[in-house]
Formats: sequence, C-alpha cells, structure tokens
Amino acid sequence: MSPFEAVAEPNRRRILDILRDGERPAGDLVEALAISQPGVSKHLKLLREAGLVRVRAEGQRRLYSVEPRGLAELEAWLMPYRRAWAERLDALEVHLEREQ
Repeated sequence: MSPFEAVAEPNRRRILDILRDGERPAGDLVEALAISQPGVSKHLKLLREAGLVRVRAEGQRRLYSVEPRGLAELEAWLMPYRRAWAERLDALEVHLEREQ
C-alpha cells in the first residue's frame, strides 16, 4: 500500500493525528477512535506497510509512532501546491496593501 492509499482512509488519518503527539500503545488508539481492537490493528498494519508508522516493543506492549521518513513522499507531492498557494497569498497581500 502506498502512503497515499494509506491516508485516504479517515481512521488511518486519525491514527496519524493521534501519533503526531508521540508514541502510543494500541489500546490508547482503540479508546480514542472508538473502534475495535482488531480494526485498529488492521489500520496499524497497513500504516506500517505504507511506511508511515513504526512499532517498538517495550516488554509485552507495542508502542506505535509516526515514521517521519514515510511522510516524505506525501510532502514531496504537496510541495508544488504549497508553493502555488504561497504565491497566490503573497499576490493577495500585495493587492490588499495597494488598496489601502
């Protein structure tokens, strides 16, 4: 699964949002998402396969976190859009300053 396919699903985006604040065990994700443990596990597996999430064992627990390198492909795709919007916003700012 590509990173793009992985983030297309709302629950997987919510998992990434939660993990953005730091490592979490799967149980925390189950509580936050209000979906079943098997459902969260399935989403975590797909996010790991897409390279967006990593897992670390700590005793019996598995802690999940965002894999920043996995987000690089998404970031690279978004960059031209960010530049285009920045240019438009800069042009709007210039226009508004001239109007005042």
